[in-house]
Amino acid sequence: MDIRNNNTNSFPVPVIGVGGIVFNDKRQVLMIQRNQPPAMGLWSVPGGKLEAGESLSDACKREIKEETGLDIVVKNIVAIVERRIESFHYVVIDFLAHLLGDENTLPIAQSDVAEAKWISLDNIDEYDLVDGLAEIIMRSYCLYRSDHLAGLYDVDATGSDYILPIMSFTE
Repeated sequence: MDIRNNNTNSFPVPVIGVGGIVFNDKRQVLMIQRNQPPAMGLWSVPGGKLEAGESLSDACKREIKEETGLDIVVKNIVAIVERRIESFHYVVIDFLAHLLGDENTLPIAQSDVAEAKWISLDNIDEYDLVDGLAEIIMRSYCLYRSDHLAGLYDVDATGSDYILPIMSFTE
C-alpha cells in the first residue's frame, strides 16, 4: 500500500546532518541560534548537512568552524535523531567534540547562524531549544565529565566506521 496517496512529492528526501556537542570547563555548552529554516530562531548545537564525499567527522569539524569560528576534535557519537519538521527530513548524528585551544575562546556567529555563545547548563531551560536537544546535552555532559566509554567510536581512526568500544572487565 502506498501511503503517499500516489503523490511522489509528498515526502522530502531525507538528508544526513551532523551536530557537535562541545563543553568547556565552566559547565557550559557551545550553542548557536538558527537564522534559517528549519527551526529558525531556535537554539541548537552547531551542525549542518553532510556534503558529498565528506566524512561524518569532517562534516562536524567544518560545520562548527563555519558557524562559530572554533576548531574541535571529534570524539564519539552520542545520539542519532530523526527530525521531520517544516517539510524537511533530517537524520542527525550528534558527536561529542572537544575544543582545540583555549577553553575561554569566544565563539563568533558566522555562516548561517544568528548568534553563537557558551550557555551555562544551569540556564539551558531558559533557551528555546530544538526538540529533544536538552536531554541529549545533559546526557552528553555526564559522559564528558566521566571516564566511562559510551557511544560509538571511530576505533580505527578512518572516519568511516563507528562501533561500540570493546572493554574487558577484570575483577
